[in-house]
Amino acid sequence: MSTLIVNARLVNEGREREGDLRIDPQGRISEIGSGLQAAAGERVVDAAGRWLLPGMIDDQVHFREPGLTHKGDIATESAAAVAGGLTSFMDMPNTNPPTLDAAALEAKYAAARGRAWGNHGFYLGASNDNLEAVRTLDPKSAPGIKVFMGASTGNMLVDDPVTLDGIFREAPTPIITHCEDTPTIDRTLAEFKAKYGEDGLTPEMHPDIRSREACIKSTRLAMELARRHGTRLHVLHISTADELALFERGPLVDASGNVRKKITAETCIHFLRFDRGDYARLGNLIKCNPAIKDAADREALIAALVDDVVDVLATDHAPHTLEEKQKPFLQAPSGLPLVQYALLAAIELVHEGRMDIARVVQKTAHAPARLFDVAQRGFLREGYWADLVLVDDAPLTVQRADVLSKCGWSPFEGTTFRSRIGATWVNGRLAWDGRGLVGTPGGQRLAFAR
Repeated sequence: MSTLIVNARLVNEGREREGDLRIDPQGRISEIGSGLQAAAGERVVDAAGRWLLPGMIDDQVHFREPGLTHKGDIATESAAAVAGGLTSFMDMPNTNPPTLDAAALEAKYAAARGRAWGNHGFYLGASNDNLEAVRTLDPKSAPGIKVFMGASTGNMLVDDPVTLDGIFREAPTPIITHCEDTPTIDRTLAEFKAKYGEDGLTPEMHPDIRSREACIKSTRLAMELARRHGTRLHVLHISTADELALFERGPLVDASGNVRKKITAETCIHFLRFDRGDYARLGNLIKCNPAIKDAADREALIAALVDDVVDVLATDHAPHTLEEKQKPFLQAPSGLPLVQYALLAAIELVHEGRMDIARVVQKTAHAPARLFDVAQRGFLREGYWADLVLVDDAPLTVQRADVLSKCGWSPFEGTTFRSRIGATWVNGRLAWDGRGLVGTPGGQRLAFAR
């Protein structure tokens, strides 16, 4: 059955306009216009003036499968994602075992088949000893190659200079980096332990231990390698105002819609909604790497999104159990669950007058689609897959009982957003109706037009 959405405020490619949109039975957008008439037997949805957006494409999630599924898995976390208006996700390779070769990559796609509520791509991870797997990666099989140029789990910290140079030289896809300099962090942590003792360390110290200096040093190195080899580089989760000066200001694409920047930047929703002052209230619940830093950094990052210095807004969704988060500071793991409320948190910036809704769509849908060559998604265009989000102008207070992530908690608990997700369509199928999940998981493997 086809679906006709009428009386919507369509937000797409810098414009907001009233109109209608038809989804064909194959799950694609077949017609966009005004005054469209319903065909016999067609399902009609009256948007009643609400925003209709392309679904968010999250370029950075940790869904914990395989090996860490007590925290989350592809099924549970993708369910939370579609409830939050995220229709596509790109999952990180630091699982157990890590995704370091083509076989491990295909095993993750197999695990997602029939279980992922959203469309999905999986990164290949780089290590100090898998340069051949990096070199021979089929560029259509992954959104990119993830390089941890900072502390990570297992053997995924790439700190050998020769290997790093080889990865940047040989990579057949964009390189995605986590930039924190491990020796700088280790040195600072030793100083804090000597001064306060391990038992005296607190979450409030996290942004000083995982310092802005560690971020800047590592980001500079990644950019130097990318420029040396002409590599497409995407630096993840920028957390400091200082790093912003390193990136080019201006639109991501040229007049023809082609990506014009070789080096791009991403920030995450928690850096826009929390700052150092929130550690006293939330403690380890907002402990993450890189660390949430000062209010001045938060303000600078919001401005950088508006000014096109930062190109993408993502989540870095990384669930841990409450039991794990309640451990002493040094033992508590880093990361927080975000997919279910990230888009609402971004739209809250619109309500606050900090940016317009077209900018939110640009940073959460258009830009990741373009950067990663995602085929026929990320826009409201005829012929494209109907990955859509209808936004209700009704308040939503986050409650623990409503959290769909397996970890069962959210750092936004108690927060009231001025909008809520009224409906999410994935590949033209209704997956979330504003109250609960609908049907069965219908996510597809992302195709990369390379």
